[in-house]
Amino acid sequence: MDFAQILPSFGGAAFTIIAFVVALSIIVAIHEYGHYIVGRWCGIHAEVFSLGFGPVLASRVDKRGTKWQLAALPFGGYVRFLGDTNAAGAGVPAEVALEDRRRSMAGAPLWARALTVLAGPVFNFVLAIGIFAGVAMTEGKPKEPLTYESAVVLPAAFVSEFQNGDELISVGGMTFEDATINIETLPMTATLDYLIRRDGQEMTIKGPYLMPSAVSGISPRSAADDAGLRKGDVITAINDTPIVAFDQIVQMVKLADGTALTLDVWRDGEVSKFTLSPRRVDLPVAAGGFETRWLIGITGSVFFQEATDAIGPWMAVKGAANQLVFVLKSSLSGLWHVATGAISSCNLSGPVGIAQTSGSMAAQGTSSFVWFVGMLSAAVGLLNLFPIPILDGGHLVFHAYEAVFRKKPSDSAYNVLMLMGLALIGSMMVFAMLNDLVLCP
Repeated sequence: MDFAQILPSFGGAAFTIIAFVVALSIIVAIHEYGHYIVGRWCGIHAEVFSLGFGPVLASRVDKRGTKWQLAALPFGGYVRFLGDTNAAGAGVPAEVALEDRRRSMAGAPLWARALTVLAGPVFNFVLAIGIFAGVAMTEGKPKEPLTYESAVVLPAAFVSEFQNGDELISVGGMTFEDATINIETLPMTATLDYLIRRDGQEMTIKGPYLMPSAVSGISPRSAADDAGLRKGDVITAINDTPIVAFDQIVQMVKLADGTALTLDVWRDGEVSKFTLSPRRVDLPVAAGGFETRWLIGITGSVFFQEATDAIGPWMAVKGAANQLVFVLKSSLSGLWHVATGAISSCNLSGPVGIAQTSGSMAAQGTSSFVWFVGMLSAAVGLLNLFPIPILDGGHLVFHAYEAVFRKKPSDSAYNVLMLMGLALIGSMMVFAMLNDLVLCP
């Protein structure tokens, strides 16, 4: 069952919280399992594996002596290794009996400690790649030659004579790839003439505008999302001006320059009016950096669903790895541009913003939600590699210091740096909450 089908059964806030908890629990469980399993392979004993914090709801001890538990507050988790003084592994390690020292985090060789720490973020990246690859294999790649399979539901004005299996040759004298790139050269009418091949015979038929004014996706926390637009809606007019092409929406939103727009939206055979105001959004560009545009938060696509061929595992993983690299580079670029003031801090989301995005993506369907989990997993893995004491990256810095100077930081320096890291993370959380609730609600 798709998440979108159960949405009406819950209140909006409850659905958002549930979606957020599910996404966070998956990501945290994978992250902490990375620490646990690599630590185990390296001979380090885990005393506790906890999903959640606070009072323990259920637990069991396995044959290796690790306590697996589910706690009441489902907003994180941890692995506590032998010798750790607390769940975060912060503070000077506790004393461990000499015979157990090798099995503790503090007494293990440097290479074992470093691999165990690094494993958490790496497992987050592996989860992201697995999700991206899985989605790609599920969706497949467009069949060659381009073949019509089904169409989005459109108002009667968009005439269609297509049949399943039609091979699309051209529209407006251009191939479909060229027509998509140069779509502004097509006549902006509800119906166009298409050259196709059906049962081996070429013929010209009528079909909808190549990229009609239909909503194929909604950006979370956007003006369209807040106004209640849905995937599958068709915008038939803006400020009483008839609309048939998605490019017309783009141009009218741009010209509005942030002023309110009234949209006539066709949904399930009925037309309703929605009023919303475009928002300034900073978007990453392929060449690097960002550009600022006025957007309402919808995406469009061609009017039909293409027939697809399967994608092999290797190609799916290769594409997923490239997607992960793009996400990480865009995230780092975004943080740098926010830090330098080049773009607004509203591009950063705290817990509230992430929760709202979780609910929005879940409402759009299981596929969208799973993709979001992959994106969030990549972001969590990257964040944990930042060289901030208390994060995995901070621990790796301590290990690098030990490798270079052949000694660990002093206990006093370790504790001070940990407190500084905790204060920095706390400050970042407060800023993120203010960003979500006050500065950029």
